[in-house]
Amino acid sequence: MAGSLRGLIRHRRFDRSLCGVGAALLAASGTVGFLAPGVSSASSHREAPLISGDPKADNTDVYAFVSPDKPDTVTLVSNWIPFEEPNGGPNFYPFANDAQYNIKIDNVGDGKPHIVYTWKFTDHVRDSANQFLYNTGVVKNLTDPTLNFLQTYTLTETDNGGTPKVLVDNAVAAPSDVGPASMPDYAALRQQAITRLAGGGQTLAGQAADPFFLDLRVFDLLYGGNLKETGHNTLAGYNVNTIALQVPKSALALKGDATRNPVVGIWSTTDRQGASVTGSAGGGKDGSVTQVSRLGNPLVNEVVVPLKLKDAFNGLPPDLDHTVKPVVDKVLDPMVPHLIQSVFGIPAPPTPRNDLAEIFLTGVCKSCGPIKADLNSQKLNMDASASSFTPAEELRLNMAVPPTAVPSRLGVLAGDAQGFPNGRRLADDVVDIEIQALEGAALTGKIVPALAAGDRVNLPQRPFGKVFPYVALPNDGAVNDAAHHGANTGTPEGGVATGLGGLAFRSSVYTPVAACVGGVLLTVGGFLMARRRRTGA
Repeated sequence: MAGSLRGLIRHRRFDRSLCGVGAALLAASGTVGFLAPGVSSASSHREAPLISGDPKADNTDVYAFVSPDKPDTVTLVSNWIPFEEPNGGPNFYPFANDAQYNIKIDNVGDGKPHIVYTWKFTDHVRDSANQFLYNTGVVKNLTDPTLNFLQTYTLTETDNGGTPKVLVDNAVAAPSDVGPASMPDYAALRQQAITRLAGGGQTLAGQAADPFFLDLRVFDLLYGGNLKETGHNTLAGYNVNTIALQVPKSALALKGDATRNPVVGIWSTTDRQGASVTGSAGGGKDGSVTQVSRLGNPLVNEVVVPLKLKDAFNGLPPDLDHTVKPVVDKVLDPMVPHLIQSVFGIPAPPTPRNDLAEIFLTGVCKSCGPIKADLNSQKLNMDASASSFTPAEELRLNMAVPPTAVPSRLGVLAGDAQGFPNGRRLADDVVDIEIQALEGAALTGKIVPALAAGDRVNLPQRPFGKVFPYVALPNDGAVNDAAHHGANTGTPEGGVATGLGGLAFRSSVYTPVAACVGGVLLTVGGFLMARRRRTGA
């Protein structure tokens, strides 16, 4: 079984291919149409043209893993608003109040959401007539009158029958971290914002250091062919807005039985009121909402989907992915290997890439495709109907795989069955995993030597936490203040705990990265921000 999992891991490396599948689906979905003002579509750090103009709706990453300190639960993390400069006052970074933020669960395997968790935010301003500040003094508690602007939210769970259930009403979101002068103990404020759920779960909405780590200069024609120039964590110092949810496995499993039905598919979406995207499913009329952003596996829209299809992909539901031939074609013959061949001269693996189709569209199982190992396909659920199974791009997690004592950043590729692409832990090095997979490591079982060093960004500079919500606290220093942090040194800051969803790594080819600076020392943000939020800006 261990050998089979390693094989599966190798195939997983082709996550980008899977992304390609999503891209193909996008293409098949049709053309991108008009987006109303305030609407955007994209997923993952400005990866599509329209979403770049609507950061509040921009999904950046999705994570799903068995909680390392509570293995009877699963933690889901979804992030929005890329590249938040900590000193971005006076309005800072609220969630949109004219949007719905969703995390969706497919426990059947038909590409449709059977459980939907939805967060909706409301703005509150204590003094909008005489103040422009986000906070008017030091904030030590979320109830302090000095916190001039705050948001509350409602969390709703919608079951397979479409019946909504309010899990949380008027919970307070953690504010943006204005800086140490305004919020000297931000950790305490975030702890106050964690809301317990009936049945043993908990949730948090607020700001965090961006957990993703990579060298984005890869888009400069793969460093111009000079891999010695890698190693800079582009996202170090930046923050994101995070929604985290921890629930018992039984809350996600088909029929509530995680033993018989351990596999779930996860993705997050943003729905906008009044948005309209040609080729998307529903919304945009009579006050209804439209899906404008979608994210499951990382880097799918970014590196697999062709430019003309990126915006449309954000409005496409997973159950239609397999019907879009242009997207499926990009999974079976992804663009990245051809680019690598043109720059580095490394031959692209032969096509069709059926291994990638299995990894991204069906999940891995012995009856799913060429990988011939049982890992994370919903076909493994005993109560799932084989006739309803539909290939769909989702981040799939087998909840029966326990947390790894010593996680590897390369996940399944390194024999760590709890890592990406079996779900995604915060410290899984998805860039290195996907590059190797796309280059055929899943087929040969060996790392491609010429690309073994990857982007040399191997882990976040700031360690994640050992307990929920696991994500690191927001940066509170300016990103461009090189003296304030060591983000550009390539040296990890402190040790990385082994439990936090996969943070422990041995020496590896990629350099640390994630978030290390940021913050706004003074306060700023009230009246203008409040008005914008009230108008849904």
